[in-house]
Amino acid sequence: MQLSAEAGRVLLAEARAAMAAQLGQPVLPAVVATAAAWLRQPAATHVTLTLEGKLRGAAGAPPARQALCEDLRSNALAAAFHDPRFKAITSNELDALRIEVSVLSPLETLQWEDEAGALAQLRPGIDGVMVEYGHHRNLFLPQMWREFPDTALFVGNLKYKGGLPPDFWDATLTLRRFTTAVWREEHDHIQHNEAPHV
Repeated sequence: MQLSAEAGRVLLAEARAAMAAQLGQPVLPAVVATAAAWLRQPAATHVTLTLEGKLRGAAGAPPARQALCEDLRSNALAAAFHDPRFKAITSNELDALRIEVSVLSPLETLQWEDEAGALAQLRPGIDGVMVEYGHHRNLFLPQMWREFPDTALFVGNLKYKGGLPPDFWDATLTLRRFTTAVWREEHDHIQHNEAPHV
C-alpha cells in the first residue's frame, strides 16, 4: 500500500492516544475510525520516541504479523513502557515527547556471493537493513544512514548492535532490506518523508 501525509497524521495520533490511555489520561477521539480499510491491512511498523532531541524509546520490526493499527499500538506501548534501555515514560513527559512512526515495506532477502557483493546492493539513504545470524537479529532503519553514511560502516555497526563483531562475515549470514514511509512530530506540525511504495 501507499500511504498519504494524512495517513501519517492518523498514525501519529493513534500512537500518542495509545500511550495516553496507558497512562490513564483522557484520549481524544481518533482522527478516523480504526475500521478504515488501510488500517486493517497487515503491515510492520517502528515507533521512535525522543525527548529534548534524545532517544527515549523505540520498538518495532518486520515482518508484518498483524493489522497496521494493532502493530502501531503495540510498538507505541513497547517503545514507551518496555524498552529495556529506559524507564517507562511518565505522564509529565508525554506532552514533551516527539513521536516518529515508520511503516516498513516487505523484506527483500539479498542474494550474494561475498560481502562486497552484498554491500553493493544496498542503497544508502533508502534501504533499511536487517541482519540475521543464528540467534543474532537486528535492524537499522534508513534514518541511520545519517549516522553511518558508508555502507561498510553501516552494516558493521548493525552487526555490532546485534551482538556480532563489526568485521564478522559468514556464508550463512542473512541480509534483508526494506524501505519506509516516515512521519514525525516536529513541535506543532508533522514532517513526512516520501519513500518507495510500502
